[in-house]
Amino acid sequence: MVGKDITAELRKRGFKLTPQRKAIVSVLGNCSEHLRPADIHERLHKKYPGIGLVTVYRTLELLQENGLLCEVHIGASCRSYLKRHRPGEHHHHLICRDCGRVEDFTDCELDRLKQRLERETGFLISRHLLEFMGLCPQCKIKKA
Repeated sequence: MVGKDITAELRKRGFKLTPQRKAIVSVLGNCSEHLRPADIHERLHKKYPGIGLVTVYRTLELLQENGLLCEVHIGASCRSYLKRHRPGEHHHHLICRDCGRVEDFTDCELDRLKQRLERETGFLISRHLLEFMGLCPQCKIKKA
């Protein structure tokens, strides 16, 4: 999904396309790597000095809640974002701890675990996030 696709989807869902949102979507749509909110803000700051970090966070939240971005947890409290290649498709991530490469995978088969956890804890689970950290093939070769 590229920036134009994301803005078209937002428009279709009735969201305002402010210049700030368009700028943030443009950065995300033209990037194939995951970016932290501070990275996005830094890329925008020269051209759009009036866009604050709070606006970046709010826009990222809107995009993520609408299934247009993937949220990737790359550290203890560090989140980054990546445009969704397949909007609406449930998927998870493999993350290289050395180079930061992110690969999607769709087969998580957690339905039985979800049902058991709901039964045992009384929680009503609405979504889940599964990420595996390790070494990608290239970094694994470098370590050998």
